[in-house]
Amino acid sequence: MSFFILIYGLVFAICLGITILFYWIPQKLGYRKTGIVLSCIAGLTIIIIAVFAIFEDELFSKGNARDLLKEQNITLYDDFELLKNKSMSGIGDYYHTFTIKISNKDKSHIISEIENSNNFKGPNESVPDITQMVDSYTGKEITQNFENDKQYIRKLYKPNGKGYAPTYRIITIDKNEDKLVFEDIDE
Repeated sequence: MSFFILIYGLVFAICLGITILFYWIPQKLGYRKTGIVLSCIAGLTIIIIAVFAIFEDELFSKGNARDLLKEQNITLYDDFELLKNKSMSGIGDYYHTFTIKISNKDKSHIISEIENSNNFKGPNESVPDITQMVDSYTGKEITQNFENDKQYIRKLYKPNGKGYAPTYRIITIDKNEDKLVFEDIDE
């Protein structure tokens, strides 16, 4: 707990220092009004970034959900309800999940897309761990499509280069309910 307080205090001090520098340097050069304007712009920019970071979950929209699903070639044609959205991050880790209630027509369409994919595996077939199938940094993008007793699943694993976390996304369609769950895991 004290570690996070220290980190937040350090970030606050850096932001405050930047704002003061934007005022102090022009003021020392004889441009006091320019310093005030620059420090206000810097301060407002920092505040806006902080608000977006803090309220990221509340600002998540249906359009954001559609865009994330479209990256895995899943299109929703009907309106849907955003039931849950949550993101968490730590040093080096990020996790984002949302659950939506979709129409029965969209559910059938997505299930059909998963079942008709080239690499579809049925409920009795073995599915290897996608994260072990490719080098985390330089391998090629892999998509898995399969079903188990309760769900249809599409997984995407895409390396993003040396020093960057791979993209690992899971889309799950419940067989008994009209729900879709999206997970984005960066470790």
